[in-house]
Amino acid sequence: MGWRFVLRRCGDDLFSIPVSSPVEAQGLAEQLRASGDWLDVVPGIDSVVVRFDATRLDAAGAQRVIEASLKAGIEPLRGCDELIEIPVVYGGEFGPDLENLCNDIGMTPAEFIALHTGKEYTVDMVGFTPGFAFIGGLDKRLRIPRRAEPRLRVEAGSVGIADGRTGLYAMASPGGWTLVGRTPHRLFDASAETPFALRAGMRVRFRAIDTSEWGE
Repeated sequence: MGWRFVLRRCGDDLFSIPVSSPVEAQGLAEQLRASGDWLDVVPGIDSVVVRFDATRLDAAGAQRVIEASLKAGIEPLRGCDELIEIPVVYGGEFGPDLENLCNDIGMTPAEFIALHTGKEYTVDMVGFTPGFAFIGGLDKRLRIPRRAEPRLRVEAGSVGIADGRTGLYAMASPGGWTLVGRTPHRLFDASAETPFALRAGMRVRFRAIDTSEWGE
């Protein structure tokens, strides 16, 4: 049986397709890119937006192409079976918000680290800045909003939490996430065939290390 879906018109040249999860959004976007000549296909947390060329295709025609692509169901997202371990130095200069965060939520840094490293996560999506990974499944005890005042610069490799997710900064950029640590793992390599280490659907575990292991 094919996947059940609803196409919603959200502009003269746009369709929005609700999905059940961020990983499903990524899989659908990947499939649509391969099956149609779209101006843009943008996956989000709970939907995929498709922009078509209205000078070449009317809305009804675009809908037919999308529906034909989806009738067979969504192909599994590539990389979903891949597990990557991310070493993290928590607290101190690498995680400047950890101590205040722990005071706010009523736990010790050691308790926070045990919770954060104690389970497997999934990369929901990549975006915001190149390679920035949104990693879902954060324990409900660690769910906090973004900072009221974003930083003008967050270093590459920084590990932040906000809105029920962990965020990994592949590149230095401004950012408003609460910083709990930093990883020495190279998240961006311009010379590599695949420059960014993380992509949607990958499984992730965090491992606490100390500064003596940073260069290993």
